[in-house]
Amino acid sequence: MRIAMRVLSASVALGLAASPALAQKKYDPGASDTEIRVGNIMPYSGPASAYGTIGKAQAAYFRMINDQGGVNGRKITFISYDDGYSPPKTVEQARKLVEGDEVLLIFASLGTAPNSAIQKYMNAKKVPQLFVLTGATKWGEPKNFPYTMGFQPNYQSEGRIYAKYILQHHSAGKVAVLFQNDDYGKDVLKGLKDGLGNRASVIVSEMPYETADPTVDSQIVRLKASGADIFVNITTPKFAAQAIKKVAELGWKPVHILNNVSGSIGSVLRPAGFENSKGILSTAYFKDQTDPTNAKDPGIVEWTAFMDKYFPEGDKTNSSNVSAYATARLLVQVLKQCGDNLTRENVMKQAASLKDVDLGMLLPGIRVNTSPTDYFPLEELQMRRFNGEGWENFGPVISGEIGS
Repeated sequence: MRIAMRVLSASVALGLAASPALAQKKYDPGASDTEIRVGNIMPYSGPASAYGTIGKAQAAYFRMINDQGGVNGRKITFISYDDGYSPPKTVEQARKLVEGDEVLLIFASLGTAPNSAIQKYMNAKKVPQLFVLTGATKWGEPKNFPYTMGFQPNYQSEGRIYAKYILQHHSAGKVAVLFQNDDYGKDVLKGLKDGLGNRASVIVSEMPYETADPTVDSQIVRLKASGADIFVNITTPKFAAQAIKKVAELGWKPVHILNNVSGSIGSVLRPAGFENSKGILSTAYFKDQTDPTNAKDPGIVEWTAFMDKYFPEGDKTNSSNVSAYATARLLVQVLKQCGDNLTRENVMKQAASLKDVDLGMLLPGIRVNTSPTDYFPLEELQMRRFNGEGWENFGPVISGEIGS
């Protein structure tokens, strides 16, 4: 299955004579006087298809930008293909985008394993793999992979933040962990163990699952049997909803910590049942668009207006649509900074030169900052608790970085 979405640019005028002004402009494949071609790979099908809305919302955002005149007068052509969350398919689609569609860059492709499969290829081709939608620490290694940059707070930092919470509030507890058996799940788990330090022995059970598994019911049964009273749930949306339901069905009532990639009310907590989800803890770096007290927040007002006009079929309770908006907005910022130097090298230079960028939907105190040696645009999170209707943030904005 392949899904291709194109936000079409105006047709390129032919036969224009070169002028001195044009001669000063710099373009790599995928850029011209009138167009910027942006590639994307998204799981519209398969076990992570709940995230497919991200690609659709990003396409809608670029339609809005094009309606406003584009970026520095150039329209964005957004080409998004389905990989079914399958790394071999990701490789196929990346090659098609780079060698066939000749995109300037690949933007916000989703998943740790899929992006890992193309990281060396993208860097060998010197094509930006920009704002990867996964928090694996490997997206922040500019010395080894100068053309790859992440977006969200990295998974190990998130795991360390959960460890801080456990040590501060449930130091006598026993911990059971469900994790996706890939670099994503192992990264969060490593951060959790690193954060627990010499108290890591409080983890009494660890159960992996594969993305091809139909359910995680058997893993939850075994985790409950371990006698743990703290459950750290490191899963993507489909399996997160399953786990929440099974925990409730078994009558298990642990302190339930859910990783933030599955914190969506629309795609996880509602399907799992609000009563079953009540009391779940997680982290956030975006404002909660479902909180009525945020209704007049300028950033949420702007996001809501965008959704109403350009993506009315999108679910406003699904936080993936907030992520899509924020990443697309950040890419537009980078492209604006590029000016008329739309080379792949300059795209990465500008992406590594972001200072206190506000994406409208970030929590107060959180801003995007990067440098040539810091490829982690976002590095802070805030704890939150689901009250049965919505999320309530609590405590300070904190970093999970080592030494913080």
